[in-house]
Amino acid sequence: MGEHAVRVPGGRTVYVYEAGDPGGAPVVVHHGTPGCGLLAGAWSRDAAERGIRLVGFDRPGYGGSDRHPDRSVAAVAADTAAVADALGADSFRTWGVSGGGPHALACAALLPDRVTSAAVIGSVAPFDAAGLDWMGGMGQGNIEEFSAALAGPDVLGPLLAQESASLVAGGPAGLTAEMATILPPVDAAALTGEFAEFIYTWMATGLRSGHDGWLDDDLAFVRPWSFDPATIAVPVLMLHGRQDLMVPFPHAQWLSERIPGVTARLTDQDGHLNLLAQVSRVHGWLLEH
Repeated sequence: MGEHAVRVPGGRTVYVYEAGDPGGAPVVVHHGTPGCGLLAGAWSRDAAERGIRLVGFDRPGYGGSDRHPDRSVAAVAADTAAVADALGADSFRTWGVSGGGPHALACAALLPDRVTSAAVIGSVAPFDAAGLDWMGGMGQGNIEEFSAALAGPDVLGPLLAQESASLVAGGPAGLTAEMATILPPVDAAALTGEFAEFIYTWMATGLRSGHDGWLDDDLAFVRPWSFDPATIAVPVLMLHGRQDLMVPFPHAQWLSERIPGVTARLTDQDGHLNLLAQVSRVHGWLLEH
């Protein structure tokens, strides 16, 4: 896996990770909240087999990327375009998971001449989504987190500082206990072995320089996204499980009703984290569209 920094608008840098086939079709991954651009071994192996140049990057404030205070979800499009430019990629596909979902959708909406298809796994919907009870059905931990986000950074910051320390201190074995209120049984069962090791490293690496990226993500989610998902004109795949306690099922229903031509695979048996086992299917779909 290659790693390097890329300069983006405003003079900032973002930290980039590459895996798979160096000469393959570029696919940009948007990580969850909190997280980083590290790419799981299973994703990388699948990318290599399919001829995909898989690319992830730390969103601003995470891991090795400079912070971009007060950023909107839409701001990721310019950063992603700069990463693609550095790769020499005129066009690319993209997917995002959880908090990365809105960022993948932003690229699909705002970079229609470059993004050829997009996919989201367990994506958040806009906070101002008409008719959506945005926190309805969330686990208690996420209700407390986003209630703090609504109260502002002075309230959210101390909460995330405490949560960051707890997540990192517990190690892979402690993740299930730390995330208990937002893990349905299907996700708790998935959070073992190599997968638990990756999720822990994903989060711990993203939080190594502090919780600013997490804070800026949460604030961006409860503010206007600065783009409308209904304007997306490229093919979009959506995966979401009804058992999800991090991003409740109605988020997916709302998005699927508004994104034109979306392919929605909304399942009764899945949760949130266990859907990451389907990344190979996501890669296959992206290459076909």
